Amino acid sequence: MSGALFGMSGEERQGLWRAWLLGVSLIACICIVNVLTIRHDAPRLGTLPPAIWEASSALVTMVIFAIPAAVALWTTRTSPRWWKAAPVHMVAVVTYSVLHVTGFVALRKLAYLALLHEPYQFGPLSTEFPYEFRKDLMAYGLASIIYYLSLRQSGRQAAELARSASAMVHFDIRDGARLVRVPVSEILAVRSAGNYAEFLLEDGRRPLMRSSLGALETRLNEHGFVRTHRSWLVNPVRVTGLRPEGSGDYAVELGEVQAPLSRRFPQALTALRG
Repeated sequence: MSGALFGMSGEERQGLWRAWLLGVSLIACICIVNVLTIRHDAPRLGTLPPAIWEASSALVTMVIFAIPAAVALWTTRTSPRWWKAAPVHMVAVVTYSVLHVTGFVALRKLAYLALLHEPYQFGPLSTEFPYEFRKDLMAYGLASIIYYLSLRQSGRQAAELARSASAMVHFDIRDGARLVRVPVSEILAVRSAGNYAEFLLEDGRRPLMRSSLGALETRLNEHGFVRTHRSWLVNPVRVTGLRPEGSGDYAVELGEVQAPLSRRFPQALTALRG
Protein backbone atom coordinates (compact mmCIF):
# COMPACT_ATOMS: atom_id res chain seq x y z
CA MET A 1 0.00 0.00 0.00
CA SER A 2 1.27 3.49 -0.79
CA GLY A 3 0.14 7.07 -0.71
CA ALA A 4 -0.93 9.07 2.30
CA LEU A 5 -4.12 9.91 4.16
CA PHE A 6 -3.90 12.64 6.79
CA GLY A 7 -0.12 12.34 6.56
CA MET A 8 -0.13 8.55 7.03
CA SER A 9 1.66 6.08 4.82
CA GLY A 10 -0.09 3.03 3.41
CA GLU A 11 1.73 0.80 5.88
CA GLU A 12 0.57 2.96 8.79
CA ARG A 13 -3.06 2.86 7.61
CA GLN A 14 -2.82 -0.89 7.26
CA GLY A 15 -1.42 -1.25 10.79
CA LEU A 16 -4.09 1.00 12.33
CA TRP A 17 -6.92 -0.73 10.46
CA ARG A 18 -5.71 -4.18 11.52
CA ALA A 19 -5.45 -3.10 15.16
CA TRP A 20 -8.90 -1.47 15.09
CA LEU A 21 -10.50 -4.64 13.74
CA LEU A 22 -8.82 -6.69 16.46
CA GLY A 23 -10.03 -4.23 19.09
CA VAL A 24 -13.60 -4.32 17.78
CA SER A 25 -13.55 -8.13 17.83
CA LEU A 26 -12.41 -8.13 21.44
CA ILE A 27 -15.09 -5.60 22.41
CA ALA A 28 -17.81 -7.67 20.75
CA CYS A 29 -16.74 -10.79 22.63
CA ILE A 30 -16.58 -8.91 25.95
CA CYS A 31 -20.03 -7.40 25.38
CA ILE A 32 -21.63 -10.79 24.71
CA VAL A 33 -19.98 -12.34 27.76
CA ASN A 34 -21.00 -9.43 30.01
CA VAL A 35 -24.64 -9.51 28.87
CA LEU A 36 -24.87 -13.27 29.41
CA THR A 37 -23.19 -12.96 32.82
CA ILE A 38 -25.53 -10.20 34.00
CA ARG A 39 -28.55 -12.10 32.73
CA HIS A 40 -27.41 -15.18 34.64
CA ASP A 41 -26.59 -13.33 37.88
CA ALA A 42 -29.63 -11.00 37.80
CA PRO A 43 -32.37 -12.60 35.65
CA ARG A 44 -34.94 -10.09 36.92
CA LEU A 45 -33.24 -7.38 34.85
CA GLY A 46 -33.96 -9.17 31.60
CA THR A 47 -31.80 -8.83 28.49
CA LEU A 48 -32.53 -5.31 27.23
CA PRO A 49 -30.97 -3.17 30.00
CA PRO A 50 -27.64 -5.07 30.02
CA ALA A 51 -27.63 -4.99 26.22
CA ILE A 52 -28.08 -1.20 26.30
CA TRP A 53 -25.26 -0.81 28.83
CA GLU A 54 -22.79 -2.90 26.89
CA ALA A 55 -23.74 -1.67 23.40
CA SER A 56 -23.52 2.00 24.40
CA SER A 57 -20.08 1.46 25.93
CA ALA A 58 -18.90 -0.50 22.90
CA LEU A 59 -20.08 2.07 20.36
CA VAL A 60 -18.32 4.92 22.12
CA THR A 61 -15.17 2.83 22.54
CA MET A 62 -15.01 2.08 18.82
CA VAL A 63 -14.89 5.82 18.16
CA ILE A 64 -12.47 6.89 20.89
CA PHE A 65 -10.04 4.15 19.86
CA ALA A 66 -8.73 7.00 17.69
CA ILE A 67 -7.00 8.41 20.79
CA PRO A 68 -4.66 5.46 21.56
CA ALA A 69 -4.24 5.02 17.80
CA ALA A 70 -2.96 8.60 17.43
CA VAL A 71 -0.61 8.24 20.40
CA ALA A 72 0.73 4.92 19.08
CA LEU A 73 1.31 6.51 15.66
CA TRP A 74 3.22 9.38 17.28
CA THR A 75 5.25 6.93 19.38
CA THR A 76 6.29 4.75 16.44
CA ARG A 77 7.21 7.78 14.35
CA THR A 78 9.24 9.71 16.92
CA SER A 79 10.39 7.05 19.46
CA PRO A 80 10.13 9.54 22.35
CA ARG A 81 11.90 9.07 25.67
CA TRP A 82 9.68 7.85 28.49
CA TRP A 83 9.56 11.24 30.21
CA LYS A 84 8.14 12.76 27.03
CA ALA A 85 5.72 9.92 26.36
CA ALA A 86 4.35 9.67 29.93
CA PRO A 87 2.59 13.11 30.01
CA VAL A 88 1.07 12.45 26.58
CA HIS A 89 -0.33 9.12 27.76
CA MET A 90 -1.68 10.72 30.95
CA VAL A 91 -3.57 13.42 29.04
CA ALA A 92 -4.74 10.86 26.48
CA VAL A 93 -6.12 8.37 29.01
CA VAL A 94 -8.00 11.07 30.96
CA THR A 95 -9.50 12.38 27.71
CA TYR A 96 -10.33 8.81 26.70
CA SER A 97 -12.17 8.13 29.96
CA VAL A 98 -14.07 11.43 30.03
CA LEU A 99 -15.28 10.93 26.44
CA HIS A 100 -16.16 7.31 27.14
CA VAL A 101 -18.27 8.04 30.22
CA THR A 102 -19.92 11.12 28.70
CA GLY A 103 -20.70 9.25 25.50
CA PHE A 104 -22.20 6.10 26.95
CA VAL A 105 -24.26 8.00 29.53
CA ALA A 106 -25.78 10.10 26.73
CA LEU A 107 -26.53 7.01 24.63
CA ARG A 108 -28.05 5.17 27.58
CA LYS A 109 -30.32 8.08 28.43
CA LEU A 110 -31.60 8.14 24.86
CA ALA A 111 -32.01 4.35 24.69
CA TYR A 112 -33.82 4.17 28.03
CA LEU A 113 -36.31 6.83 26.99
CA ALA A 114 -36.88 5.27 23.57
CA LEU A 115 -36.96 1.59 24.51
CA LEU A 116 -37.77 1.37 28.22
CA HIS A 117 -39.75 4.63 28.59
CA GLU A 118 -37.93 5.53 31.78
CA PRO A 119 -34.93 7.72 32.72
CA TYR A 120 -31.43 6.32 33.07
CA GLN A 121 -29.57 7.08 36.30
CA PHE A 122 -25.76 6.90 36.14
CA GLY A 123 -25.21 7.30 39.87
CA PRO A 124 -22.96 9.61 41.93
CA LEU A 125 -20.11 10.92 39.76
CA SER A 126 -17.70 10.85 42.71
CA THR A 127 -17.92 7.06 42.95
CA GLU A 128 -18.94 5.98 39.44
CA PHE A 129 -16.28 7.90 37.49
CA PRO A 130 -13.28 6.51 39.44
CA TYR A 131 -14.73 3.02 38.90
CA GLU A 132 -15.08 3.61 35.16
CA PHE A 133 -11.66 5.30 34.98
CA ARG A 134 -9.92 2.18 36.33
CA LYS A 135 -11.51 0.12 33.58
CA ASP A 136 -10.75 2.76 30.95
CA LEU A 137 -7.12 2.85 32.06
CA MET A 138 -6.77 -0.86 31.35
CA ALA A 139 -8.67 -0.56 28.05
CA TYR A 140 -6.51 2.36 26.92
CA GLY A 141 -3.32 0.52 27.85
CA LEU A 142 -4.36 -2.62 25.98
CA ALA A 143 -5.43 -0.61 22.91
CA SER A 144 -2.16 1.33 22.91
CA ILE A 145 -0.14 -1.89 22.98
CA ILE A 146 -2.20 -3.44 20.17
CA TYR A 147 -1.85 -0.35 17.96
CA TYR A 148 1.87 0.00 18.66
CA LEU A 149 2.65 -3.66 17.89
CA SER A 150 0.50 -3.58 14.76
CA LEU A 151 2.27 -0.46 13.47
CA ARG A 152 5.68 -1.99 14.17
CA GLN A 153 4.65 -5.16 12.33
CA SER A 154 3.54 -3.13 9.31
CA GLY A 155 6.85 -1.29 9.36
CA ARG A 156 8.82 -4.56 9.40
CA GLN A 157 6.75 -5.95 6.54
CA ALA A 158 7.39 -2.80 4.49
CA ALA A 159 11.13 -3.08 5.17
CA GLU A 160 11.13 -6.71 4.04
CA LEU A 161 9.37 -5.77 0.81
CA ALA A 162 11.86 -2.96 0.22
CA ARG A 163 14.76 -5.33 0.88
CA SER A 164 13.43 -7.86 -1.63
CA ALA A 165 12.82 -5.18 -4.24
CA SER A 166 16.21 -3.50 -3.83
CA ALA A 167 18.04 -6.81 -4.32
CA MET A 168 16.74 -6.96 -7.90
CA VAL A 169 17.09 -3.27 -8.83
CA HIS A 170 20.25 -1.57 -10.11
CA PHE A 171 21.31 2.06 -9.86
CA ASP A 172 23.51 3.87 -12.38
CA ILE A 173 26.29 6.03 -10.91
CA ARG A 174 27.95 8.37 -13.40
CA ASP A 175 31.49 8.64 -12.06
CA GLY A 176 32.95 11.19 -14.48
CA ALA A 177 32.84 9.66 -17.97
CA ARG A 178 32.43 6.18 -16.52
CA LEU A 179 29.09 4.50 -15.73
CA VAL A 180 29.07 2.34 -12.61
CA ARG A 181 26.00 0.09 -12.41
CA VAL A 182 25.46 -1.47 -8.97
CA PRO A 183 22.58 -3.28 -7.21
CA VAL A 184 20.74 -0.89 -4.91
CA SER A 185 21.20 -3.44 -2.11
CA GLU A 186 25.01 -2.94 -2.34
CA ILE A 187 24.81 0.81 -1.70
CA LEU A 188 25.43 1.33 2.02
CA ALA A 189 25.02 5.09 2.08
CA VAL A 190 25.43 8.29 0.07
CA ARG A 191 27.03 11.43 1.44
CA SER A 192 27.40 14.96 0.16
CA ALA A 193 30.87 15.97 -1.04
CA GLY A 194 30.63 19.56 -2.23
CA ASN A 195 29.15 19.58 -5.72
CA TYR A 196 29.35 15.79 -5.78
CA ALA A 197 27.74 12.88 -3.98
CA GLU A 198 29.94 10.00 -2.78
CA PHE A 199 28.47 6.50 -2.89
CA LEU A 200 29.74 4.12 -0.21
CA LEU A 201 29.48 0.64 -1.69
CA GLU A 202 29.61 -2.77 -0.06
CA ASP A 203 32.85 -3.73 -1.82
CA GLY A 204 34.68 -0.64 -0.55
CA ARG A 205 34.47 1.44 -3.74
CA ARG A 206 33.65 5.15 -3.38
CA PRO A 207 32.50 6.45 -6.79
CA LEU A 208 31.63 10.14 -7.07
CA MET A 209 28.68 11.48 -9.01
CA ARG A 210 28.12 15.13 -9.85
CA SER A 211 24.74 15.66 -8.23
CA SER A 212 23.15 17.26 -5.20
CA LEU A 213 22.12 15.01 -2.35
CA GLY A 214 18.56 16.34 -2.61
CA ALA A 215 18.23 15.19 -6.21
CA LEU A 216 19.54 11.74 -5.31
CA GLU A 217 17.22 11.56 -2.32
CA THR A 218 14.24 11.93 -4.64
CA ARG A 219 15.47 9.00 -6.75
CA LEU A 220 16.55 6.77 -3.85
CA ASN A 221 13.48 7.31 -1.65
CA GLU A 222 11.58 4.78 -3.73
CA HIS A 223 14.23 2.20 -2.77
CA GLY A 224 13.79 2.87 0.97
CA PHE A 225 16.76 5.19 1.57
CA VAL A 226 16.27 7.66 4.43
CA ARG A 227 17.83 11.04 5.18
CA THR A 228 19.62 10.75 8.53
CA HIS A 229 21.61 14.00 8.30
CA ARG A 230 21.68 17.01 6.02
CA SER A 231 24.70 15.40 4.30
CA TRP A 232 23.79 11.68 4.46
CA LEU A 233 21.38 9.16 2.94
CA VAL A 234 21.36 5.66 4.44
CA ASN A 235 20.13 2.31 3.13
CA PRO A 236 18.08 0.85 6.04
CA VAL A 237 18.54 -2.67 4.67
CA ARG A 238 22.28 -2.47 5.39
CA VAL A 239 22.08 -1.06 8.94
CA THR A 240 23.83 -3.35 11.44
CA GLY A 241 23.49 -1.21 14.55
CA LEU A 242 22.57 2.12 16.14
CA ARG A 243 24.80 3.70 18.78
CA PRO A 244 23.61 6.66 20.92
CA GLU A 245 25.95 9.64 20.71
CA GLY A 246 24.19 11.81 23.30
CA SER A 247 21.71 14.70 22.99
CA GLY A 248 19.45 12.56 20.80
CA ASP A 249 22.04 11.93 18.06
CA TYR A 250 23.08 8.45 16.93
CA ALA A 251 25.81 6.77 14.91
CA VAL A 252 24.40 4.45 12.24
CA GLU A 253 26.57 1.37 11.80
CA LEU A 254 26.69 -0.11 8.29
CA GLY A 255 29.32 -2.80 8.72
CA GLU A 256 32.66 -0.98 8.61
CA VAL A 257 30.98 2.29 7.65
CA GLN A 258 29.39 4.73 10.10
CA ALA A 259 26.93 7.49 9.26
CA PRO A 260 25.54 10.22 11.55
CA LEU A 261 21.88 10.34 12.53
CA SER A 262 20.84 13.79 13.70
CA ARG A 263 18.10 14.33 16.27
CA ARG A 264 16.58 16.70 13.69
CA PHE A 265 15.51 13.63 11.69
CA PRO A 266 13.29 11.68 14.16
CA GLN A 267 11.41 9.85 11.40
CA ALA A 268 14.72 8.40 10.18
CA LEU A 269 15.32 6.94 13.65
CA THR A 270 11.86 5.38 13.60
CA ALA A 271 12.46 3.89 10.14
CA LEU A 272 15.83 2.44 11.08
CA ARG A 273 14.52 0.97 14.34
CA GLY A 274 11.56 -0.60 12.56
